[in-house]
Amino acid sequence: MSEQFEASAPWPTFNRPLVAILRGLAPNDADAIGDALVEAGFEAIEVPLNSPDPFRSIERMAKRFGDKVLVGAGTVLTAGDANRLADAGGRLMVSPNIEDSVMEVCRARQLVTMPGVFTATEALKALRLGASGLKFFPASALGPGGINAIRAVLPPDCVIGAVGGVGHVDFGRYLEAGVSAFGLGSSLFKVGLTADDVAKRAATTISAYDEAVAALT
Repeated sequence: MSEQFEASAPWPTFNRPLVAILRGLAPNDADAIGDALVEAGFEAIEVPLNSPDPFRSIERMAKRFGDKVLVGAGTVLTAGDANRLADAGGRLMVSPNIEDSVMEVCRARQLVTMPGVFTATEALKALRLGASGLKFFPASALGPGGINAIRAVLPPDCVIGAVGGVGHVDFGRYLEAGVSAFGLGSSLFKVGLTADDVAKRAATTISAYDEAVAALT
């Protein structure tokens, strides 16, 4: 029988479980873009590691926002990068896949983890290795129906995240399917957008999420 690990760290309680994905963010823009997102209501920020000098951006935002915002890295593919993330002060590890050595470091460093999965096999393996939540990626390929079908075999309290091809117009359909967190990239941030641009997009996203939640109650 395979070993079952406790979660590397518990998934935090958010007012809105929305993760801003800032692919391509430069360190010099980290403060202004981060401020725009946090002021709009975002409580989690991810800087993918294929961005310029990503650990510097993570370090800046982790120091700026402290414990009130969950700052971390995306596209974490190696154990070494997971350690660098923790050394930079990041507390969130997001990956496109599930890698044993990465999860081992995250458990040791007590990082909140959301590894990428696409199948029931991958989802159950990720939970066995201590995932705090699951990143269904690319969510648009599975759709709400596909995610809901896999969710049926997962623990009822499992955090289900939808990432990839999902924007604010899709919140309602995915919430109905049991999705409990969203990762939002190009609908929020692209290289070349100003902090004012991001602030407007963030405000639209927050409003759309609140309306979708209200419609379910």
